[in-house]
Amino acid sequence: MPLQPQVRNLLDQIAAAKATGVKAIEEMTVQENRDGLLAFYEGVVGEPQEVGKVKNLTIPVDGGQIGLRLYSPKGEGPFPVFVYYHGGGWVLGNLDVIDPILRSVKNSTKCLVVSVDYRLAPEHKFPIPAEDCYAATKWVAENIAKHNGDPSRIAVGGDSAGGNLAAVVPLMARERKGPSIAYQVLLYPVTNFSFNTQSYMENGKDHYLETPAMHWFANHYLNNEEDKYHPYASPLLADDVSGLPPALIITAEYDVLRDEGEAYAARLKEAGVPVEQTRYNGQIHGFFWMPVIMDDAGKALQQITEALNKVFSSSAAR
Repeated sequence: MPLQPQVRNLLDQIAAAKATGVKAIEEMTVQENRDGLLAFYEGVVGEPQEVGKVKNLTIPVDGGQIGLRLYSPKGEGPFPVFVYYHGGGWVLGNLDVIDPILRSVKNSTKCLVVSVDYRLAPEHKFPIPAEDCYAATKWVAENIAKHNGDPSRIAVGGDSAGGNLAAVVPLMARERKGPSIAYQVLLYPVTNFSFNTQSYMENGKDHYLETPAMHWFANHYLNNEEDKYHPYASPLLADDVSGLPPALIITAEYDVLRDEGEAYAARLKEAGVPVEQTRYNGQIHGFFWMPVIMDDAGKALQQITEALNKVFSSSAAR
């Protein structure tokens, strides 16, 4: 379908900004992009909602430490847990950028939400961000009961690069014999680094996330060409995806990542993994972070809520 009017309006604004000399992602430094991401999303994420309780923690990981932010519901637990890895090309983003979105997720799902401040590239290249996310999820399984969470009901999720990490962590957990993950929520995930799908051909220019930007992110994240083929970087290339948790996979019609997200959904289905896969037509990459200007952000939140409520209520019944 054609671009949604809300999307068309945003893309027109971006084109006008470029016409005045605003640089593209691949033309900026890492710090310029980090500052720019925060500035852009401040205007589109909405006001932070009140939540029951917010707590910041620091946990040890191999070679350092990372931060976690826990959003806890009011009332008696233990609550199901949704561990979330933010997007930003493995290079951008932090707990504060994703904070308003995860407050909404917490209030909508009634889960205890854990936001993971994994270390970023290029200072910490592959596989460090993935290993940090696995370590955080393992910490949750071993420690979340102390924070009124239920370690037997853990889901993982993320968007874009965070969607990539949310696909990789279950692979790690399966191969390392834990922790147990009940569900995975992948919003327009990176699942391969081929850059040659039909969606790249159709949407690689003037559709918000452009092909040169994806190359910029990949070059900062990966150490070499060989890393592209590692399943912890490209989960679509994993030899075996059977036995992974059920998944909700959301893609956008006008996104370069559309086809690889849908290809991963197809691979999971072929391996016998239950998958709910939805393409948001007329929509672009990143819309989940734009509830102020994109109605589909609210629709996606409702879809995530219903999926998590279903899986956690069924697991509680057992």
